[in-house]
This record gives sequence, structure tokens and C-alpha cells, in this order.
Amino acid sequence: MYVLDATPLIYLAKADALEALDGFDVVTTRNVYDEVVTEGKKKGAPDARRVERYDLDVVEAPKNEAYERLLDVPGLSDADASVLALTDDEDGTAVMDEKRGRNVAEVENIEVRGTAYLLLVAVKNDEHELSAEEAREILDAMVESGWYCSTSFYAKIVGRLEEVGRE
Repeated sequence: MYVLDATPLIYLAKADALEALDGFDVVTTRNVYDEVVTEGKKKGAPDARRVERYDLDVVEAPKNEAYERLLDVPGLSDADASVLALTDDEDGTAVMDEKRGRNVAEVENIEVRGTAYLLLVAVKNDEHELSAEEAREILDAMVESGWYCSTSFYAKIVGRLEEVGRE
């Protein structure tokens, strides 16, 4: 199971590419959904409506010891803590792009990947029916809408997409 943080949802929605998640076992937490959809709609964000219309499982994060501990981590939002707590509880994989959340996940021994990883897996796995070219277009649309990655990371992702597309 992949537990999605806000950034993957927002930027896949901005790229009008939430269907790239089809075929994955994905969920998000109520905290993330409220941040992306409820607050996003109040701000008039069109991507919030796209996420709202997408058939996404939204679950409550466990209010366990891990969640309580993560709430005390400086710089980690409640939504991030909920994603990591649910991921830990379900032995899943968190999908988040922000460095702070990824660093905390590493310290907590919680598996974490980024949005680009999901695109690569979707291309590699035939049941997703996403071509390397389509994944590159999604990646470019995400970057154009403000998703940040370094130029070296972008080049690495594009190289892997081309490599996977030839396999």
C-alpha cells in the first residue's frame, strides 16, 4: 500500500494526471485530504476539485504512539505525521517529496518514495498502461506547475524513464 502525502496529489492533479495512480493500492489520510481538498477549495485551487473527483480511499490515521511522537517533530505537519503513522501502522510505503518528511521517515525506519518513483513503476508495470513518453509528459507538466526537483534529479528521472521504456 502507498500512502500519499499532499504534494503527489496536488502535482499529479495540476498535471491532470491522477489516473497515473490507477492500478496502485493507494490511500491518503483524512488530514491530507482536508489539506488538499477542503482547504484547497476554499482557496479556489482547481487541483483540489480534481482530487475530490478522483476515486481515492481516504482513511483516518491511527492515533498511536508513532503519531503522537511524530506530531512533536519540528517542521513536520500534522498531515505529514498522519501519512508516516499510517504507513508505519500498515507496513506500507509513504509517498512524499518534501525533504523534511523523507528524512523523518528514514530516521523512523519507514519506507518512503517520491512521486517520480510511482511514475517509473507505472511505466515498468504493464498493467498500468503508462508509456515512458506519457510519464515524461506528466513529469514535465508537474515541473511547469511548480513541482520542484533539481536539474540533476530531473535528468536522472528522464534517463530512467527512457531506459525503462526500452525494456
